Amino acid sequence: MGKKHIIEADQEELMKEKEKVDKAVEKETKVKAAALGVRQARIYVSSSYNNTLITLTNHKGQVLAFKSAGSVGFKGTKKATSFAASKVAEAVVNICKKLGIEKTDVFIKGIGAGRESAVRTLVSQGLNISSIKDITPIPHNGCRPKKVRRI
Repeated sequence: MGKKHIIEADQEELMKEKEKVDKAVEKETKVKAAALGVRQARIYVSSSYNNTLITLTNHKGQVLAFKSAGSVGFKGTKKATSFAASKVAEAVVNICKKLGIEKTDVFIKGIGAGRESAVRTLVSQGLNISSIKDITPIPHNGCRPKKVRRI
């Protein structure tokens, strides 16, 4: 075995990282031509153990914008945190305001840490949400399990 090395991040490094994330949230995003004139939209929040993905679509399901914790500026295990999910949701709300979207439906999928915090951020940022629906796939006795291992 060896000695364990503990790396401590000082305040200066933490401030740089926070500024980097805030800059990525405020960054201008490319908006497709299908987004013009859209008043109603759907927001799909997919939260896994490793990342949080948020997709903004129109009522037909055509993607208008897409953000993930990695694209906002988080790396490694920090992508799976609820703080990262709230920052991603904040970036999507900025896009919604830029497009002039008035009414949204939210669809949540997955079992990650970012589920609740993403929805809370969407609501607290002033987005008009008409419905929240959970579309996590649940097996109804699904596939046959593997046979028992005998040694």
